Amino acid sequence: MSRIAKGFLILAVLSAVLGCLTTENSSGDAFLIASGVFSGLFLLALIAGRKIKFDPVLR
Repeated sequence: MSRIAKGFLILAVLSAVLGCLTTENSSGDAFLIASGVFSGLFLLALIAGRKIKFDPVLR
């Protein structure tokens, strides 16, 4: 896993935790939206780094 992907993973987890711990609705929603954005960027970083391998042979 690349350093960029690890960074996005850490940001996604931290923002999800902050979203769950925040009692105010407006800032909690912002943290959860940020978590979704960082999760999407994490997946894109994995794909760009070609760390997801597809094995067409089912064993």
